[in-house]
Amino acid sequence: MNIKKASELSGLSRDTIRYYEKIGLIPPIRRTSAGVRDFSEQDLAALEFVRCFRSAGVSVERLIEYISLCQDGEDEHVEERRAILVDEREKLQKKADELLAAISRLDYKIDNYEQVLMGKERDLFDKGD
Repeated sequence: MNIKKASELSGLSRDTIRYYEKIGLIPPIRRTSAGVRDFSEQDLAALEFVRCFRSAGVSVERLIEYISLCQDGEDEHVEERRAILVDEREKLQKKADELLAAISRLDYKIDNYEQVLMGKERDLFDKGD
């Protein structure tokens, strides 16, 4: 399939796909005799892998490091790859905790705001009968 279809299926822009190929985040894409990229299912799986990591906030540099370790051999560097995953999960968990704390603060403000606002509206429209 061509890059337009790969872009639609992966949710990544064509420019992003080209960039990922250029910097080695995905393997080189096979080309047709006319030089057009011809994506396979395996290429789409690689794009999904990278998209997932990037959406989790993993930096391009860290992802390149991880993929390089994967390419060095399936059984080699297992602990190093695991350490990267654990480190990235800890970073993501910290960010999630910060977001949950921010949501909690906003919920408190919203609840307080509604209580204050409802009281003022009641006072405003109470005819005192």
